[in-house]
Amino acid sequence: QVQLVESGGGLVQTGGSLRLSCAASGRTFTSYVMGWFRQAPGKEREFVAGISWGGGSTYYADFVKGRFTISRDNAKNTVYLQMNSLKPEDTAVYYCTARRTLPVAADWSKRDQYANWGQGTQVTVSS
Repeated sequence: QVQLVESGGGLVQTGGSLRLSCAASGRTFTSYVMGWFRQAPGKEREFVAGISWGGGSTYYADFVKGRFTISRDNAKNTVYLQMNSLKPEDTAVYYCTARRTLPVAADWSKRDQYANWGQGTQVTVSS
């Protein structure tokens, strides 16, 4: 099992940027495919971005393509989500998650395939 702790959330104006971090415990970080989900009030948790074990493959939800970038630093056991051009509809709690297998495109968004979750970090974008 890997423990995940997110940080970097906060309040930002429309058009601003934030970088979220997710620190993972343990020595098996490179065994995990990492992802970010988000959940807005009254809505289901939705997939945002994912990255393969070594960082060579990434996958994004259509609504963040061109604005968000996922990356990882395996030496630091950390995955990042750089969020640019933020919009009020990006307001949500952002969760870091991990899984062992690299999914096919359609499976990135399937929450039940992710075994480990962080506690979440709030991102609020003001208009």
